[in-house]
Amino acid sequence: MSEVKQDSAQTCALLDAIGRGEPRALEELLQRHRPQLHGFVTIHCDPRLRGRIDPSDVVQDTQMEVVRRIDDFLASRPMPFRLWLRKKAMDRLSNLRRDHLTRARRSVAREQALPDRSSLQLARPLLARGPSPSQHAQAQELAERVSRAVARLSEADREILLLRHAEDLPFEEIACLLDVEPAAARKRFGRALIRLQTVLRAEGLLE
Repeated sequence: MSEVKQDSAQTCALLDAIGRGEPRALEELLQRHRPQLHGFVTIHCDPRLRGRIDPSDVVQDTQMEVVRRIDDFLASRPMPFRLWLRKKAMDRLSNLRRDHLTRARRSVAREQALPDRSSLQLARPLLARGPSPSQHAQAQELAERVSRAVARLSEADREILLLRHAEDLPFEEIACLLDVEPAAARKRFGRALIRLQTVLRAEGLLE
């Protein structure tokens, strides 16, 4: 866990204040972390569910879960609060994805994924050998090809590639979010990266 970045001094002070029962500390803590949480949810939301799920609703549900579980967190402090918050958001997104896939009249698994920023961010380190990511984003045809390729990956592959490529998290922090050892996170990322290279090459985006 040596590479796990600890919470800021402000966050630690607010957590201590919550532990002392100060009434407004939790509200301030959630407000402080809301922009980053919203960005996280937006990136990690399954592209097939865009239009069905509002990231702001996911953020609100996640924060409500934090309110319910904050005492448990304070009792054990299993990881930095910012990671625990993201883990709760990942759990919420996973539940929503499962519910939509199993209950929707027309399975979203059969819908064609539209080009989205997360697909481009996920593939960015590999595509950097050619045109820049911004150039790819501006070219609709290329963006669609990237999205089609990324849609062929499993959800687990997309998740770990986003954590590493889009957010640049160290493997120790990725391991916290995925409940695995850092070595296992590295191996999972390596396998996902190979599969990403394969689908990008099949789409003609890599030589």
